[in-house]
Amino acid sequence: MEAVDILTRSLSRAVPINGQMLQYHGRSDRHGQLICWGILFDLMLTSDLLRWHVESGKVVFGINHTLRSFSPEKKKRLDLVLCRPKAGAAVPRRPQTLHTLAEKHGIELTSRQWGLLQDLPVITEGPVGSVLVALEAKACMTEHIKALPRLYDELNSSHQIVHGHSNQALSIGFFMVNAAEEFYSPTNAAKPGPNKHRQPHALRRAVAQVTELPRRSHHSSQGFDGLGIVVVDMVNDGVSPCTLVTAPPAPAEDDVLHYDSMVQRMAHEYDTRFSMI
Repeated sequence: MEAVDILTRSLSRAVPINGQMLQYHGRSDRHGQLICWGILFDLMLTSDLLRWHVESGKVVFGINHTLRSFSPEKKKRLDLVLCRPKAGAAVPRRPQTLHTLAEKHGIELTSRQWGLLQDLPVITEGPVGSVLVALEAKACMTEHIKALPRLYDELNSSHQIVHGHSNQALSIGFFMVNAAEEFYSPTNAAKPGPNKHRQPHALRRAVAQVTELPRRSHHSSQGFDGLGIVVVDMVNDGVSPCTLVTAPPAPAEDDVLHYDSMVQRMAHEYDTRFSMI
């Protein structure tokens, strides 16, 4: 799997965000786009069926798509959806692709990863028809305890709305959480210096909270079809790198909430559920 390596490398470099050179800004969607790009990249590498659907024009993607559920009647903007193209709808004049998004968001790829990307069929942004996969990505980088209730509610409402829209659609949740003991927050300019974190307490609380989100193993039940947690160490001072944390409470490699397990489950469920489209 490539996404976590791509994510941490990309977040290690400061880029222009809201008029400043920053690695991360909580009110920017760059980190969410980095996450979604990487997950789609890995899913394309993992699922032969998805690659065939893309090659045959059966599947496109949508970014920041507002999804409306049939029951209950609610709506939510989702970070990324894989879908059938909407019949008769206008196609974007210059649709985004994984290639153009990599350039747009400053995604850091190694030469090997660029080679893998070049070998994939080109998946394009298009008008959203029937949603097949919906992804909600959230990050908790500072003020963990304060942010947890909101983050939990936003993630929990995601699978409810996705499955209220279509019980067959796959609802995927991703959670990135910071293990650093301090974090420079660009949204807290009035307070000099970094936010201090009580670690590992804050990290453990955050991981435990997300672990409690409902998951489903059958389309008649409620919960996420796939859920992954990634732990990073990031100070956000413009210099220090963002690094992956693998020690507990980060999910172990054999944990169902490990990132690799999430993508493998996504690919399996996609291949099983949508083989006939």
